[in-house]
Amino acid sequence: QVQLEESGGGLVEAGGSLRLSCAASGSIGSIDLMGWYRQAPGKQRELVAVIISSGSTNYADSVKGRFTIARDNGKNMVYLQMDSLKPEDTAVYFCNVRATRFLRVNEYWGQGTQVTVSS
Repeated sequence: QVQLEESGGGLVEAGGSLRLSCAASGSIGSIDLMGWYRQAPGKQRELVAVIISSGSTNYADSVKGRFTIARDNGKNMVYLQMDSLKPEDTAVYFCNVRATRFLRVNEYWGQGTQVTVSS
């Protein structure tokens, strides 16, 4: 049973920082990528940041220069450091993991954690 457990969300003022954490547990196999998505009310879920097995990263244009994604392979954890937060960053943030086990690609999602940025 694979589970993703998220933490670190909360309320912060504009210009502040938050660090989201996601821990993957269970027989997840070989992780191909770990990432973060977000979904604001009335909007579709969008990719925020992703880190692949090689360590390469990609970010949404709206967060470049402000957010940093990092991983700890030994602990099967992924982090999202969010600096210079803006009200537009307010959303539910979801951890996402894609992994291969027994030649099959599986995708897992966390339950989501609320990030609210006030003015």
